[in-house]
Amino acid sequence: MKLAILGGAGRMGQMLLESAKAMGLNVVAVTEQPTHPLIGKPVSNGLFYQATWPKEADTVIDFTFHTCITENLANAVKYRQAYVLGTTGLNEAELTAVEEASKQIPICFAPNFSLGINLLLELVQRAASVLDTSYDIEITEMHHRHKKDAPSGTALGLAQAAAAGRQVVLDEVACYGRHGIVGERPVGEIGLHALRGGSVVGDHTVLFAADEERVELTHKASSRVAFAKGALKAALWLQGRAPGHYTMRHVLGFAE
Repeated sequence: MKLAILGGAGRMGQMLLESAKAMGLNVVAVTEQPTHPLIGKPVSNGLFYQATWPKEADTVIDFTFHTCITENLANAVKYRQAYVLGTTGLNEAELTAVEEASKQIPICFAPNFSLGINLLLELVQRAASVLDTSYDIEITEMHHRHKKDAPSGTALGLAQAAAAGRQVVLDEVACYGRHGIVGERPVGEIGLHALRGGSVVGDHTVLFAADEERVELTHKASSRVAFAKGALKAALWLQGRAPGHYTMRHVLGFAE
């Protein structure tokens, strides 16, 4: 596998580089924005940060900002490259671009590549299918002060898993934070709440609260290495796959 890392100077880009080296993977290109001060500077092993598209790669990993996604996807399609996408906060047009590109190249798109989080998604869906609406569902997430989107893509994924377990449409039952006199909590509502501060890598809790008991499912990431390893595992899994929109559920064998 000839691997390229987009946005290699960022926090996730650096973790991907370190993890790829530890796993013995062949990174052939590392990109950044044309105006980035590291363009032309050495990365390692003879690589330099580049602003041009890494057409020599057969697989790219993208954790860049969502506004770059449409152009990046077009380039990946042009050069028939497998694509691992970990960027969150995509708008409707960008999500549509992912779907269209997946008809021509294999794409693994996940709100979170941590193996633990993807297990949590399965547990949340199962719990929501077993615990009826007498159990109120609330989701809290906390990240570092630099995170730009809220709620996190992972929190949205957890909410979607809960909605799937309840067989409801998330947009019809979601509540994104509360302020003022909002009245009693509607039956079946799924609440999402975002906290920001410090250097927290990522904490997520899904709470099922009934009158008699509470069930809490929690994941806490102590290092971005967990996300990097999962993304690299997805990149390896994509090798030789047919075009399609895959998730970590496919990578982990939860879906066919």
